[in-house]
Amino acid sequence: MKLSDVNALSATEFVTAFGDIAEHSPWVAQGALKSPHRPVGTFSHLQGQTGEGGRRSDEGSFATREDLIHRFIGAVLSAPEAQQLSLLRAHPDLATRAKLTTDSTREQQGAGLDTLSASEFESFTQLNNAYKAKNDFPFIFAVKGATKFQILKGFETRIANDSSEEFQTALEQVCRIIRFRIEDRVQE
Repeated sequence: MKLSDVNALSATEFVTAFGDIAEHSPWVAQGALKSPHRPVGTFSHLQGQTGEGGRRSDEGSFATREDLIHRFIGAVLSAPEAQQLSLLRAHPDLATRAKLTTDSTREQQGAGLDTLSASEFESFTQLNNAYKAKNDFPFIFAVKGATKFQILKGFETRIANDSSEEFQTALEQVCRIIRFRIEDRVQE
């Protein structure tokens, strides 16, 4: 989809088209559409360039694809903590055999998580369960461009982190996933 096509969408069409960018959380698309400011928070490295091209010309219109990405990240980072937690909990376990969204299926397949050996699958399952028991939300890793070995290494490293650090890391990973998904769907 071209950015001009995105800007031509009504609010309802926008949420229909982009409501799944953040896993089972259409409120993020709604917030991106309404957000009149740059994203808030500490993930500046996810926010890209900060020049005139990153400013939104008016509510519901996006100057660049980067601006669109900023609106989504801003909606996530400015949400109340309870809503952020709900967003984290909406994500699937990695390497799960449960039904996934189309985007999650494609991303996990790209990382080789659909071709795990029985031993690898057991490792992912044990780590998923231990991580969720400790943090009360699933392990989130933006898998695009990563291998199953890199993801497993990330899992093994991050499981030792405290829950507040992991909450922030998981939000950062969600923002990376949002960036990747928008980059896949929208052309400049």
